Amino acid sequence: MNRKYRLLSLSLSLFLLLSLLLAVACRPAAAEPTPTPAPAGAIPVSPLPAGLPTGTDGQPWWNDTVYYEIFVRSFYDSDGDGVGDLNGLIEKLDYLNDGDPATTDDLGITGLWLMPIMESPSYHGYDVVDYYTVDQEYGTVEDFQRLMDEAHKRGIRVIVDLVLNHTGRDNPWFQEAQDEGDPYRDWYLWADEDPGYKGPWGETVWHPTGDEYFYGVFWEGMPDLNYRNPAVTEQMHDISRFWLQEMGVDGFRLDAVKHLIEEGQLQENTEATYAWFADYQTFYESIAPQAMVIGEVWSPTPAVVRYIDNGLDLAFEFDLAQAILNSVEDGRQDGVAAQMEKVVAGYPAGQYAVFLTNHDQNRVMSELNTNADKARLAGTILLTAPGVPFIYYGEEIGLRGIKPDEDLRRPMQWSAEENAGFTSGTPWRPPHRTYTEFNVASESSDPNSLLSHYRALVQLRSNHEALRVGDWALVETGTPKVYAFLRFSDDEVILVLLNLRDEELADYALSLPGGVLPAGALTPNTQAFMLYGSGDPAGPTISADGSFSDYQPFPSLPPYSSLILQLQPAAR
Repeated sequence: MNRKYRLLSLSLSLFLLLSLLLAVACRPAAAEPTPTPAPAGAIPVSPLPAGLPTGTDGQPWWNDTVYYEIFVRSFYDSDGDGVGDLNGLIEKLDYLNDGDPATTDDLGITGLWLMPIMESPSYHGYDVVDYYTVDQEYGTVEDFQRLMDEAHKRGIRVIVDLVLNHTGRDNPWFQEAQDEGDPYRDWYLWADEDPGYKGPWGETVWHPTGDEYFYGVFWEGMPDLNYRNPAVTEQMHDISRFWLQEMGVDGFRLDAVKHLIEEGQLQENTEATYAWFADYQTFYESIAPQAMVIGEVWSPTPAVVRYIDNGLDLAFEFDLAQAILNSVEDGRQDGVAAQMEKVVAGYPAGQYAVFLTNHDQNRVMSELNTNADKARLAGTILLTAPGVPFIYYGEEIGLRGIKPDEDLRRPMQWSAEENAGFTSGTPWRPPHRTYTEFNVASESSDPNSLLSHYRALVQLRSNHEALRVGDWALVETGTPKVYAFLRFSDDEVILVLLNLRDEELADYALSLPGGVLPAGALTPNTQAFMLYGSGDPAGPTISADGSFSDYQPFPSLPPYSSLILQLQPAAR
């Protein structure tokens, strides 16, 4: 190449390099997640210390915990076989909680509920064939023990699904029970002829095998265990001991507990079932006093409360979950306000689980017709409510899904890359088509995303005792369009204020009767400080009896807004 062309080539190269540098310099920087700074004047009260939750103000440790429900098969695949696994979950623990309370780019989760991980032939795992090992698709016993170690290092407690009501049809116990002379025969329920009655939702419950019938409330692949046989109880005690002592779990989520013991054609919530759980609590607390047991009781609130009175530490509040979604979707606070009052009055303080949807229900974003603003409101109610909040994986990024069940349990959406960044192989179920837009990577860099909203609220809850273990009181708003309530402890009063409508609202006024708050909690010179949201709120005028009326912290409320204020006497 002659000198002329060498100079021309060099000039062109320099021009391209300068152009590239200029383009990089002028490109807008990617938005970083906006940390929630401590507002001037506002004070965190008893923030969670580093390490495992231990309990605040005499409450059990689980009231200091925000749980995250994970379907391991769909969370993250570490080896490219298309199935999520325990090692993949370990890789993603820092997304949930990096162990440093000072950081704000993790979700701040302090508890995990793992859907079934015991050996099973199905994709979902609720038909267990071996209760003493980990499903080989997910990893090994050693992988699970490493998960426990890594989770505990980050301040995360772990509970696992324990399927008490039934086994899988392929379980060796059931296989042997089909021989009338076998010791396992009486571990299940048998009839020579079909008894002829249906199950609680009209389903077939007596299933033929050979010339006889066995009972299975869900389907023929899950025969129910017979808990009138003491040997079954003894076996489940041993399984519980194994997971608590040898595997180190912090407790259990118990599946389908209301169906445990039938009384004739009464197949749910029987007196024998209540009595069994009272005895079970005595057993597990004798070997692991700090263990937490939560039950799935998909029944109206009064029936659920009886399980808390008879042995369960917590139970999921299905009526409240539905009320939250209905009120957010309809833009009226009546339903959620009434149900929350019923829950607070019915349960021991805070001893219930608050959630929006789970692995058996259409996902939140789908239930709310893909409206992200409504999803934010639902998340605010969830994470500021009393009780113990549970987030279903992907809820925080707006993962969608409607029945069938497999589509409620699709892979987690980590990025816009192929297969949503879940696997390098072929996923067991394709991710939802929206993964290129709704994923962890894109939402992490957007301070206005649903993920940023969840992160900020989980961290806010962790920093304020009143939100974790405080009392709850409804605040009258003068309009069904606005939902407001107080969370308060001896040291702190927090006001949560939500505009449930897609319109700016000025026609509202907050009022609270006297005698609700502890004496002296608020004084005539009370001030208001923003904990979440924007604006400069006015404080309420407090009467001698602790009441207030016609209070407007803001002249108007923005559409679909979540505003969280700390109310403080000015002298503090």
